[in-house]
Amino acid sequence: MRDREKTMRSLKIEDTPIIDGHRLYYNFVRPHEALNGKTPSEEAGITIEGKNKWLTLMHKARQYQKAKATDS
Repeated sequence: MRDREKTMRSLKIEDTPIIDGHRLYYNFVRPHEALNGKTPSEEAGITIEGKNKWLTLMHKARQYQKAKATDS
């Protein structure tokens, strides 16, 4: 995140999708040494199935958006 911020010469807007993306990566994709190779979500009992966790998260988000749109 810091490297990206340096490249962009700071975050231009506070509500940037980069922060949300980093949060998803940190909590659902990146294994943590302090958690014995688990992600925080796995430690909390939330598992993401599939080999590519990013892709699975994107599919789930799209399904949620479609379901939400049909409920409206």
